[in-house]
Amino acid sequence: MDTIRKYGNAPYTIGLLHGGPGAAGEMRPVAEELSKNFSVLEFLQTKESIDEQIEELYQQIDSVTEEPITLVGFSWGAWLGGLFASRFPKKIKKLILISSGALDNKYNKDLMTIRLERLATRERGEANNLLFKLNSEQSSDNDLKRFGELMEKADSYCILEDLSTDAVDVNFSIYNKVWTEAVSLRKTGELKNVFAQIQCPVVAFHGDYDSHPIEGVNAPLSALLKDFKLIQLLKCGHTPWVEKYAKDVFYEHLRIELI
Repeated sequence: MDTIRKYGNAPYTIGLLHGGPGAAGEMRPVAEELSKNFSVLEFLQTKESIDEQIEELYQQIDSVTEEPITLVGFSWGAWLGGLFASRFPKKIKKLILISSGALDNKYNKDLMTIRLERLATRERGEANNLLFKLNSEQSSDNDLKRFGELMEKADSYCILEDLSTDAVDVNFSIYNKVWTEAVSLRKTGELKNVFAQIQCPVVAFHGDYDSHPIEGVNAPLSALLKDFKLIQLLKCGHTPWVEKYAKDVFYEHLRIELI
């Protein structure tokens, strides 16, 4: 499996990280849009531990360029980008976080409650059943993909109807193992400790309707980092590029940050 998708020609200065964990390919629409103006790399993570994903990302970047790049991470990819930037500061000139999960456990208590309340009764029941299966590890790739679809609906303000997830390669095994580690990092406070070591400029994009609380990103990073900026997107949920009212504004601001 080729774990790097290239859009445009070298030199490559921008790398994209998908979320999940285990949702390889979901950044393809962003890569295609940005490739109108930039040469872009889309990294696909295949490893089943955080350390292995960080090392995999190092090898991916090192195989393409010796110059530091701007790393753009979405959801879980925002955390992975921060973990990578902390460990390999010379590889990253700027870090952009899109819809990061809360970095402090105290901001995350109501996440699933908010999501479930936004779903219709039948969908809420389906989501609860899938959540039980995911938590009991008695699940499949298809279960995870369906749960992701329901959560995207709950997390969205006004989703565009012509977008497809067919390009996303959902992997439950990666999700289960990596996310278990990630939850522990946040719970122990180690996630914040690692982010505090980031040396490059950091910009966070966050929708005002995202179920993941914006203060869970803004408050910790404003306190921890010297060079941090938050861009709040209005009428926007978790995935800005599928949002009817926020998509164009998102890309406009993102392009500015990538120059």
